[in-house]
Amino acid sequence: MPGESPHMTETPEPNIVIVGAGFAGLSSARALKDVRAKITVIDRHNYHLFQPLLYQVATASLSPADIAQPIRSILKDQTNTRVLMGEVTGIDRHNRQVMVNGASVPFDYLIVATGARHSYFGKDQWAEHAPGIKTVDDATRVRADILLAFERAEAESDRERRKALLTFVVIGGGPTGVEMAGAIAELARNSITRDFRSITPRCARVVLIEAGPRLLPALTPTMSDEAHSALERLGVEVRLGEAVTNVASTGVTTAKEAIPARTVIWAAGVRASAAGQWLDTPTDRAGRVVVNKDFSIPGYRRIFVAGDTAAFRLGDDRFLPGVAPAAKQAGQWIGQMIAARIDGRLGPDSFRYDDLGSMATIGRREAVARLGRMEMKGLIGWLLWSLAHVYFLIGFRNRVSVAASWAWSYVTYQRGVRLITGRPASPSEKLEKAA
Repeated sequence: MPGESPHMTETPEPNIVIVGAGFAGLSSARALKDVRAKITVIDRHNYHLFQPLLYQVATASLSPADIAQPIRSILKDQTNTRVLMGEVTGIDRHNRQVMVNGASVPFDYLIVATGARHSYFGKDQWAEHAPGIKTVDDATRVRADILLAFERAEAESDRERRKALLTFVVIGGGPTGVEMAGAIAELARNSITRDFRSITPRCARVVLIEAGPRLLPALTPTMSDEAHSALERLGVEVRLGEAVTNVASTGVTTAKEAIPARTVIWAAGVRASAAGQWLDTPTDRAGRVVVNKDFSIPGYRRIFVAGDTAAFRLGDDRFLPGVAPAAKQAGQWIGQMIAARIDGRLGPDSFRYDDLGSMATIGRREAVARLGRMEMKGLIGWLLWSLAHVYFLIGFRNRVSVAASWAWSYVTYQRGVRLITGRPASPSEKLEKAA
Protein backbone atom coordinates (compact mmCIF):
# COMPACT_ATOMS: atom_id res chain seq x y z
CA MET A 1 0.00 0.00 0.00
CA PRO A 2 1.47 3.38 -0.92
CA GLY A 3 2.66 5.66 1.83
CA GLU A 4 2.55 9.43 2.16
CA SER A 5 3.07 11.95 -0.55
CA PRO A 6 6.31 13.90 -0.09
CA HIS A 7 4.43 17.12 -0.96
CA MET A 8 1.86 17.11 1.82
CA THR A 9 0.85 20.57 3.03
CA GLU A 10 1.08 21.68 6.63
CA THR A 11 -2.00 22.45 8.69
CA PRO A 12 -1.96 25.75 10.67
CA GLU A 13 -1.35 23.91 13.95
CA PRO A 14 -0.43 20.29 13.21
CA ASN A 15 -1.08 17.58 15.78
CA ILE A 16 2.14 15.97 17.00
CA VAL A 17 1.68 12.79 19.02
CA ILE A 18 4.56 11.34 21.05
CA VAL A 19 4.04 7.81 22.35
CA GLY A 20 6.37 7.14 25.27
CA ALA A 21 7.81 9.59 27.81
CA GLY A 22 11.22 8.01 28.18
CA PHE A 23 14.48 9.71 27.25
CA ALA A 24 13.70 9.91 23.53
CA GLY A 25 10.07 10.96 23.91
CA LEU A 26 10.75 13.71 26.45
CA SER A 27 13.70 15.03 24.45
CA SER A 28 11.47 15.29 21.38
CA ALA A 29 8.76 17.10 23.35
CA ARG A 30 11.22 19.61 24.77
CA ALA A 31 12.68 20.31 21.34
CA LEU A 32 9.15 21.20 20.18
CA LYS A 33 8.32 23.56 23.05
CA ASP A 34 8.31 26.72 20.89
CA VAL A 35 6.60 25.23 17.86
CA ARG A 36 3.14 26.36 16.82
CA ALA A 37 1.57 22.93 17.11
CA LYS A 38 -0.62 20.80 19.36
CA ILE A 39 1.55 18.21 21.06
CA THR A 40 0.19 15.17 22.89
CA VAL A 41 2.48 12.99 25.01
CA ILE A 42 1.06 9.54 25.79
CA ASP A 43 2.48 7.11 28.32
CA ARG A 44 1.12 4.16 30.27
CA HIS A 45 2.56 5.67 33.46
CA ASN A 46 2.24 9.20 34.82
CA TYR A 47 5.97 9.48 35.43
CA HIS A 48 9.29 9.55 33.60
CA LEU A 49 11.66 6.91 34.97
CA PHE A 50 15.45 7.10 35.04
CA GLN A 51 15.99 3.43 34.24
CA PRO A 52 19.81 3.31 34.64
CA LEU A 53 19.35 3.60 38.41
CA LEU A 54 16.39 1.26 38.70
CA TYR A 55 18.62 -1.53 40.01
CA GLN A 56 19.39 0.68 43.04
CA VAL A 57 15.69 0.70 43.88
CA ALA A 58 15.74 -3.09 43.60
CA THR A 59 18.66 -3.28 46.05
CA ALA A 60 17.22 -0.86 48.63
CA SER A 61 19.63 1.99 47.95
CA LEU A 62 17.16 4.47 46.45
CA SER A 63 13.44 5.13 46.64
CA PRO A 64 11.35 5.07 43.43
CA ALA A 65 10.60 8.75 43.99
CA ASP A 66 14.34 9.49 43.73
CA ILE A 67 14.52 8.39 40.09
CA ALA A 68 11.03 9.21 38.83
CA GLN A 69 9.35 12.51 38.03
CA PRO A 70 5.70 13.15 37.05
CA ILE A 71 5.45 13.81 33.31
CA ARG A 72 2.96 16.61 33.85
CA SER A 73 5.38 18.30 36.23
CA ILE A 74 8.23 18.07 33.72
CA LEU A 75 6.15 19.60 30.92
CA LYS A 76 3.98 21.94 33.00
CA ASP A 77 5.48 25.10 31.49
CA GLN A 78 5.19 23.84 27.92
CA THR A 79 1.88 25.42 26.95
CA ASN A 80 1.58 23.69 23.56
CA THR A 81 1.72 20.24 25.16
CA ARG A 82 -0.81 18.02 26.91
CA VAL A 83 -0.19 14.69 28.63
CA LEU A 84 -2.40 11.62 28.41
CA MET A 85 -1.96 8.59 30.62
CA GLY A 86 -3.13 5.51 28.77
CA GLU A 87 -2.34 2.20 27.12
CA VAL A 88 -1.68 2.34 23.39
CA THR A 89 -3.20 -0.70 21.66
CA GLY A 90 -2.55 0.13 18.01
CA ILE A 91 -1.68 2.70 15.37
CA ASP A 92 -3.57 3.35 12.14
CA ARG A 93 -0.79 4.80 10.03
CA HIS A 94 -2.96 5.35 6.94
CA ASN A 95 -5.70 7.34 8.74
CA ARG A 96 -3.16 8.83 11.16
CA GLN A 97 -4.66 7.76 14.45
CA VAL A 98 -3.29 6.31 17.65
CA MET A 99 -5.64 3.99 19.55
CA VAL A 100 -5.43 4.58 23.28
CA ASN A 101 -7.89 3.62 26.03
CA GLY A 102 -10.51 2.62 23.50
CA ALA A 103 -10.42 6.01 21.77
CA SER A 104 -8.37 7.46 18.91
CA VAL A 105 -5.95 10.38 18.93
CA PRO A 106 -5.31 11.95 15.49
CA PHE A 107 -1.84 12.98 14.38
CA ASP A 108 -0.06 14.83 11.61
CA TYR A 109 3.32 13.79 12.98
CA LEU A 110 3.94 10.74 15.15
CA ILE A 111 6.97 9.85 17.26
CA VAL A 112 7.01 6.35 18.73
CA ALA A 113 9.52 5.88 21.56
CA THR A 114 8.09 3.06 23.64
CA GLY A 115 11.37 1.49 24.78
CA ALA A 116 12.14 -2.16 25.29
CA ARG A 117 10.98 -5.13 27.33
CA HIS A 118 12.66 -8.30 28.55
CA SER A 119 13.68 -11.05 26.16
CA TYR A 120 13.92 -14.61 27.43
CA PHE A 121 15.04 -15.95 24.04
CA GLY A 122 11.96 -18.06 23.48
CA LYS A 123 11.74 -19.23 27.11
CA ASP A 124 9.06 -16.82 28.29
CA GLN A 125 8.01 -19.22 31.05
CA TRP A 126 11.24 -18.29 32.83
CA ALA A 127 9.87 -14.83 33.47
CA GLU A 128 7.72 -16.19 36.30
CA HIS A 129 10.81 -17.30 38.23
CA ALA A 130 13.43 -14.80 37.01
CA PRO A 131 11.95 -11.29 36.87
CA GLY A 132 13.86 -8.47 35.24
CA ILE A 133 13.71 -4.80 36.16
CA LYS A 134 12.23 -2.41 33.62
CA THR A 135 9.58 -0.67 35.74
CA VAL A 136 9.16 0.61 39.28
CA ASP A 137 6.86 -2.33 40.01
CA ASP A 138 9.57 -4.73 38.81
CA ALA A 139 12.15 -3.09 41.06
CA THR A 140 10.00 -3.03 44.19
CA ARG A 141 9.07 -6.68 43.65
CA VAL A 142 12.72 -7.69 43.32
CA ARG A 143 13.60 -5.59 46.36
CA ALA A 144 10.91 -7.36 48.38
CA ASP A 145 12.11 -10.77 47.16
CA ILE A 146 15.69 -10.00 48.20
CA LEU A 147 14.69 -8.69 51.62
CA LEU A 148 12.21 -11.53 52.19
CA ALA A 149 14.96 -14.03 51.47
CA PHE A 150 16.97 -12.64 54.39
CA GLU A 151 13.92 -12.52 56.64
CA ARG A 152 13.04 -16.16 55.93
CA ALA A 153 16.67 -17.27 56.28
CA GLU A 154 16.85 -15.69 59.74
CA ALA A 155 14.16 -18.08 60.95
CA GLU A 156 15.08 -21.12 58.84
CA SER A 157 16.64 -24.07 60.70
CA ASP A 158 17.13 -26.43 57.75
CA ARG A 159 20.65 -25.93 56.44
CA GLU A 160 19.98 -26.61 52.75
CA ARG A 161 16.83 -24.48 52.62
CA ARG A 162 18.69 -21.65 54.36
CA LYS A 163 21.52 -21.92 51.87
CA ALA A 164 19.08 -21.69 48.94
CA LEU A 165 17.37 -18.68 50.50
CA LEU A 166 20.70 -16.87 50.77
CA THR A 167 21.76 -17.66 47.20
CA PHE A 168 21.10 -14.89 44.68
CA VAL A 169 21.59 -15.57 40.97
CA VAL A 170 21.85 -12.80 38.36
CA ILE A 171 21.66 -13.90 34.73
CA GLY A 172 23.41 -11.64 32.23
CA GLY A 173 26.82 -9.95 32.26
CA GLY A 174 25.94 -6.58 30.73
CA PRO A 175 25.87 -3.32 32.72
CA THR A 176 22.59 -4.14 34.48
CA GLY A 177 23.73 -7.61 35.52
CA VAL A 178 27.15 -6.43 36.70
CA GLU A 179 25.69 -3.53 38.68
CA MET A 180 22.93 -5.67 40.18
CA ALA A 181 25.32 -8.43 41.26
CA GLY A 182 27.68 -5.93 42.86
CA ALA A 183 24.84 -4.13 44.64
CA ILE A 184 23.40 -7.37 46.08
CA ALA A 185 26.86 -8.40 47.29
CA GLU A 186 27.35 -5.06 49.03
CA LEU A 187 23.87 -5.23 50.53
CA ALA A 188 24.52 -8.70 51.91
CA ARG A 189 28.04 -8.13 53.17
CA ASN A 190 28.14 -4.52 54.32
CA SER A 191 24.60 -3.36 55.08
CA ILE A 192 21.73 -5.68 55.83
CA THR A 193 23.55 -8.37 57.80
CA ARG A 194 24.13 -5.91 60.65
CA ASP A 195 20.38 -6.03 61.30
CA PHE A 196 20.25 -9.82 61.73
CA ARG A 197 21.52 -12.10 64.47
CA SER A 198 22.07 -15.41 62.66
CA ILE A 199 23.18 -14.10 59.27
CA THR A 200 26.81 -13.08 58.80
CA PRO A 201 28.40 -11.37 55.78
CA ARG A 202 29.74 -14.75 54.62
CA CYS A 203 26.35 -16.45 54.60
CA ALA A 204 25.11 -14.95 51.32
CA ARG A 205 26.16 -16.31 47.94
CA VAL A 206 25.86 -14.13 44.83
CA VAL A 207 26.31 -15.77 41.42
CA LEU A 208 26.57 -13.89 38.11
CA ILE A 209 26.09 -16.06 35.01
CA GLU A 210 27.09 -14.89 31.52
CA ALA A 211 26.87 -17.07 28.42
CA GLY A 212 29.52 -15.05 26.60
CA PRO A 213 33.30 -15.13 27.11
CA ARG A 214 33.50 -11.91 29.13
CA LEU A 215 31.53 -9.31 31.03
CA LEU A 216 30.55 -5.89 29.63
CA PRO A 217 31.23 -6.64 25.95
CA ALA A 218 30.72 -2.96 25.04
CA LEU A 219 33.92 -2.14 26.93
CA THR A 220 37.47 -3.16 26.14
CA PRO A 221 38.78 -6.54 27.32
CA THR A 222 40.94 -4.73 29.89
CA MET A 223 37.90 -3.01 31.39
CA SER A 224 35.95 -6.28 31.34
CA ASP A 225 38.75 -7.99 33.24
CA GLU A 226 38.81 -5.16 35.78
CA ALA A 227 35.04 -5.46 36.34
CA HIS A 228 35.44 -9.22 36.73
CA SER A 229 38.16 -8.77 39.35
CA ALA A 230 36.20 -6.11 41.22
CA LEU A 231 33.16 -8.38 41.45
CA GLU A 232 35.25 -11.23 42.77
CA ARG A 233 36.75 -8.91 45.39
CA LEU A 234 33.17 -8.32 46.55
CA GLY A 235 32.66 -12.06 46.78
CA VAL A 236 30.56 -12.52 43.63
CA GLU A 237 30.98 -15.84 41.81
CA VAL A 238 31.34 -14.99 38.12
CA ARG A 239 30.47 -17.79 35.69
CA LEU A 240 31.51 -17.07 32.09
CA GLY A 241 30.70 -19.19 29.07
CA GLU A 242 27.82 -20.90 30.87
CA ALA A 243 24.45 -20.83 29.16
CA VAL A 244 21.38 -21.18 31.35
CA THR A 245 19.34 -24.22 30.37
CA ASN A 246 16.46 -23.89 32.83
CA VAL A 247 15.02 -21.54 35.42
CA ALA A 248 12.53 -22.84 37.98
CA SER A 249 11.18 -21.97 41.41
CA THR A 250 13.93 -24.09 42.93
CA GLY A 251 16.83 -22.37 41.17
CA VAL A 252 18.87 -22.21 37.97
CA THR A 253 20.36 -24.97 35.84
CA THR A 254 23.33 -24.45 33.53
CA ALA A 255 25.17 -26.88 31.31
CA LYS A 256 27.51 -27.58 34.23
CA GLU A 257 25.37 -27.70 37.36
CA ALA A 258 22.12 -26.92 39.15
CA ILE A 259 22.23 -23.97 41.54
CA PRO A 260 19.54 -24.02 44.25
CA ALA A 261 18.33 -20.45 44.71
CA ARG A 262 15.13 -18.71 45.74
CA THR A 263 15.97 -15.33 44.17
CA VAL A 264 16.85 -15.19 40.48
CA ILE A 265 17.10 -11.92 38.52
CA TRP A 266 17.10 -11.67 34.73
CA ALA A 267 19.44 -9.19 33.03
CA ALA A 268 20.36 -11.17 29.91
CA GLY A 269 18.46 -9.60 27.08
CA VAL A 270 15.85 -7.16 25.84
CA ARG A 271 13.50 -6.90 22.90
CA ALA A 272 11.70 -3.90 21.49
CA SER A 273 8.11 -2.99 22.32
CA ALA A 274 5.21 -3.91 20.05
CA ALA A 275 5.67 -0.78 17.92
CA GLY A 276 6.66 -2.80 14.85
CA GLN A 277 3.37 -4.68 15.03
CA TRP A 278 1.36 -1.50 15.54
CA LEU A 279 2.97 0.14 12.52
CA ASP A 280 3.04 -3.01 10.36
CA THR A 281 6.57 -2.20 9.26
CA PRO A 282 9.81 -4.26 8.99
CA THR A 283 11.71 -5.04 12.19
CA ASP A 284 15.01 -6.71 13.04
CA ARG A 285 15.42 -9.92 15.04
CA ALA A 286 15.09 -8.01 18.33
CA GLY A 287 11.80 -6.49 17.22
CA ARG A 288 13.25 -3.02 16.64
CA VAL A 289 11.69 -1.01 13.83
CA VAL A 290 14.00 -0.56 10.83
CA VAL A 291 14.11 3.21 10.20
CA ASN A 292 15.47 5.56 7.57
CA LYS A 293 18.32 8.01 8.12
CA ASP A 294 15.84 10.55 9.53
CA PHE A 295 14.26 7.96 11.87
CA SER A 296 11.10 7.78 9.73
CA ILE A 297 9.64 4.43 8.73
CA PRO A 298 9.70 3.40 5.05
CA GLY A 299 6.97 5.15 3.05
CA TYR A 300 5.83 7.42 5.88
CA ARG A 301 7.91 10.55 6.28
CA ARG A 302 5.82 11.84 9.19
CA ILE A 303 6.05 8.74 11.40
CA PHE A 304 9.27 8.42 13.40
CA VAL A 305 10.62 5.78 15.75
CA ALA A 306 13.37 6.47 18.30
CA GLY A 307 15.14 5.06 21.34
CA ASP A 308 15.27 1.34 22.10
CA THR A 309 12.37 0.82 19.69
CA ALA A 310 14.40 1.82 16.61
CA ALA A 311 17.06 -0.01 14.61
CA PHE A 312 19.04 2.97 13.32
CA ARG A 313 22.13 2.08 11.34
CA LEU A 314 25.15 4.33 11.85
CA GLY A 315 27.63 5.07 9.07
CA ASP A 316 29.45 1.79 9.64
CA ASP A 317 28.05 -1.65 10.42
CA ARG A 318 26.98 -0.64 13.92
CA PHE A 319 23.54 0.32 15.14
CA LEU A 320 22.69 3.21 17.44
CA PRO A 321 23.11 1.72 20.94
CA GLY A 322 20.21 1.38 23.33
CA VAL A 323 21.54 3.75 25.99
CA ALA A 324 20.10 6.93 27.49
CA PRO A 325 22.44 9.45 25.78
CA ALA A 326 21.69 7.94 22.36
CA ALA A 327 17.93 8.07 22.97
CA LYS A 328 18.12 11.69 24.14
CA GLN A 329 20.17 12.76 21.14
CA ALA A 330 17.84 10.99 18.71
CA GLY A 331 14.72 12.41 20.32
CA GLN A 332 16.08 15.94 20.31
CA TRP A 333 17.15 15.66 16.66
CA ILE A 334 13.71 14.41 15.58
CA GLY A 335 12.01 17.24 17.46
CA GLN A 336 14.28 19.84 15.87
CA MET A 337 13.65 18.39 12.42
CA ILE A 338 9.86 18.45 12.83
CA ALA A 339 10.02 22.00 14.19
CA ALA A 340 12.01 23.10 11.14
CA ARG A 341 9.51 21.49 8.78
CA ILE A 342 6.57 23.20 10.47
CA ASP A 343 8.35 26.58 10.43
CA GLY A 344 9.36 26.15 6.77
CA ARG A 345 13.10 26.39 7.39
CA LEU A 346 16.11 24.16 6.97
CA GLY A 347 16.33 21.41 9.51
CA PRO A 348 19.37 20.14 11.43
CA ASP A 349 22.22 18.40 9.66
CA SER A 350 22.11 14.65 9.25
CA PHE A 351 21.99 12.87 12.59
CA ARG A 352 25.38 12.11 14.07
CA TYR A 353 25.71 10.21 17.29
CA ASP A 354 28.05 11.73 19.87
CA ASP A 355 29.31 8.70 21.78
CA LEU A 356 29.74 9.84 25.37
CA GLY A 357 31.31 6.54 26.38
CA SER A 358 30.27 3.55 28.47
CA MET A 359 30.48 2.89 32.16
CA ALA A 360 29.35 0.54 34.89
CA THR A 361 29.68 0.57 38.65
CA ILE A 362 30.57 -2.59 40.52
CA GLY A 363 30.21 -1.38 44.08
CA ARG A 364 31.61 0.98 46.66
CA ARG A 365 34.49 2.94 45.12
CA GLU A 366 34.58 0.55 42.16
CA ALA A 367 33.57 1.32 38.57
CA VAL A 368 34.87 1.10 35.03
CA ALA A 369 34.38 3.84 32.46
CA ARG A 370 35.36 4.57 28.87
CA LEU A 371 35.34 8.13 27.54
CA GLY A 372 36.62 8.12 23.98
CA ARG A 373 40.05 6.53 24.21
CA MET A 374 40.37 7.18 27.93
CA GLU A 375 39.73 4.33 30.34
CA MET A 376 39.16 4.85 34.04
CA LYS A 377 38.58 2.44 36.88
CA GLY A 378 38.40 2.26 40.65
CA LEU A 379 37.59 5.40 42.64
CA ILE A 380 38.03 7.78 39.68
CA GLY A 381 35.69 5.70 37.55
CA TRP A 382 33.19 5.51 40.41
CA LEU A 383 33.21 9.29 40.92
CA LEU A 384 32.74 9.85 37.19
CA TRP A 385 29.88 7.33 37.08
CA SER A 386 28.21 9.04 40.05
CA LEU A 387 28.51 12.53 38.61
CA ALA A 388 27.22 11.44 35.20
CA HIS A 389 24.15 9.73 36.63
CA VAL A 390 23.28 12.62 38.94
CA TYR A 391 23.67 15.02 36.01
CA PHE A 392 21.29 13.08 33.74
CA LEU A 393 18.55 12.87 36.39
CA ILE A 394 15.56 15.12 35.73
CA GLY A 395 14.71 17.62 38.45
CA PHE A 396 16.82 19.40 41.06
CA ARG A 397 15.09 17.59 43.93
CA ASN A 398 15.94 14.20 42.45
CA ARG A 399 19.58 15.15 41.99
CA VAL A 400 19.90 16.37 45.57
CA SER A 401 18.04 13.36 46.96
CA VAL A 402 20.14 10.80 45.08
CA ALA A 403 23.42 12.54 45.95
CA ALA A 404 22.41 12.71 49.62
CA SER A 405 21.37 9.03 49.68
CA TRP A 406 24.66 7.96 48.14
CA ALA A 407 26.64 10.10 50.59
CA TRP A 408 24.75 8.62 53.54
CA SER A 409 25.26 5.06 52.28
CA TYR A 410 28.96 5.73 51.66
CA VAL A 411 29.56 7.04 55.18
CA THR A 412 27.34 4.66 57.13
CA TYR A 413 27.35 1.52 54.93
CA GLN A 414 23.55 1.50 55.34
CA ARG A 415 20.71 1.22 52.80
CA GLY A 416 17.85 3.51 53.69
CA VAL A 417 14.93 1.92 51.78
CA ARG A 418 14.76 -1.60 53.20
CA LEU A 419 10.99 -1.86 52.91
CA ILE A 420 8.97 -4.94 52.03
CA THR A 421 5.78 -3.50 50.53
CA GLY A 422 2.55 -5.25 49.63
CA ARG A 423 2.36 -6.97 46.27
CA PRO A 424 1.25 -10.31 44.76
CA ALA A 425 3.21 -13.25 46.10
CA SER A 426 6.20 -14.15 43.99
CA PRO A 427 7.04 -17.73 43.00
CA SER A 428 9.76 -17.88 45.66
CA GLU A 429 7.25 -16.95 48.37
CA LYS A 430 4.73 -19.46 47.13
CA LEU A 431 7.36 -22.18 47.27
CA GLU A 432 8.34 -21.27 50.81
CA LYS A 433 4.73 -21.18 52.00
CA ALA A 434 3.95 -24.54 50.44
CA ALA A 435 6.98 -26.26 51.97
